Amino acid sequence: MERVLVVGAGFMGAGIAQVCAQAGHQVSLMDVKPEVLEKAMQGMKVSVGKLAQKGLINDEPAAVLDRVRPVNNLESAAQADWVIEAALEIESLKLELFTELDRLAPAATPLASNTSSIPISRLAAATARPQRVLGMHFFGPVPLMGLVEVVKGDKTSDEVFDRAMAFIRALGKHPVRVGRDIPGFVMNRVFAAAFREAVNLVATGVTTPEDLDAGMRLGYGWGAGPFEVVDNAGLDTFVLIDRFLQSMGESELVARSDLVEKLVEEGRLGRKVGKGFYDYTPEGKRVPRKDD
Repeated sequence: MERVLVVGAGFMGAGIAQVCAQAGHQVSLMDVKPEVLEKAMQGMKVSVGKLAQKGLINDEPAAVLDRVRPVNNLESAAQADWVIEAALEIESLKLELFTELDRLAPAATPLASNTSSIPISRLAAATARPQRVLGMHFFGPVPLMGLVEVVKGDKTSDEVFDRAMAFIRALGKHPVRVGRDIPGFVMNRVFAAAFREAVNLVATGVTTPEDLDAGMRLGYGWGAGPFEVVDNAGLDTFVLIDRFLQSMGESELVARSDLVEKLVEEGRLGRKVGKGFYDYTPEGKRVPRKDD
């Protein structure tokens, strides 16, 4: 058993906290917003219950939830064996967090980021321990997805990288090695290229999100189509990723159309608010989209 601090209790942070607790770790889940923490704990209760009903976890749901402690500050970093940052995809925010976590956490504690696009070395530069900073890019919904990118920064030590690979395997996930620290890493660069073309095809009236998603599922074996993936992750998150990639000179990975930005302006952020490229019931079931 290890002590894990997860910073950020949104869709990804809550999922990371849950899988760490399912693996037997003691978890502190931190967020400054009480309503976000409450929603995360309620969501975990439902998720763990469903997994238990399907026989996918061994522990009683109550035992898993008892291992997660909601907190509203970073002080528990002082006792953490692992810190996993899962805040919004805003570099300035992450840099502030890494500066403070570096001050609070024991010198031997690795600091990991769940960033999906920001090079790890940029975050590590905010600390006095760049050799102990790395990426752990989980895929959502975390309790159901088996993939985690483990990203080695320019100064990440081999010992910390290998330890992180073992940690991810112990969570029951498959770690993908990312040995070169580039914007978007591996999987998001591949997806960004596919999603760029998908958005352009829909924006120009060539096809619809429904038909394109069905085509990728049935023709290419994807578990979910690109628009379903983006709805799950959050359209606002993808806007932030696109802006960062553009700032890094990676415009070839960004769609020419502003379709996603317009949907975000309309409040269509994805499954988490009940509407994105698709509409969703309060239980999260996808239904045909209705005009606002």
